[in-house]
Amino acid sequence: MTELVRVLRGLRRLTDDPRDAFAHRLRIGLAVAALILILSLLG
Repeated sequence: MTELVRVLRGLRRLTDDPRDAFAHRLRIGLAVAALILILSLLG
């Protein structure tokens, strides 16, 4: 569990530029969606 928290903290992006923050959230969202799709196809 602590490793998961460490990974999630690493994914956080602290930036003042809203464009960078949005792009980062979009990339993370697409990665999570792809992971869910792959897991649902395998299961």
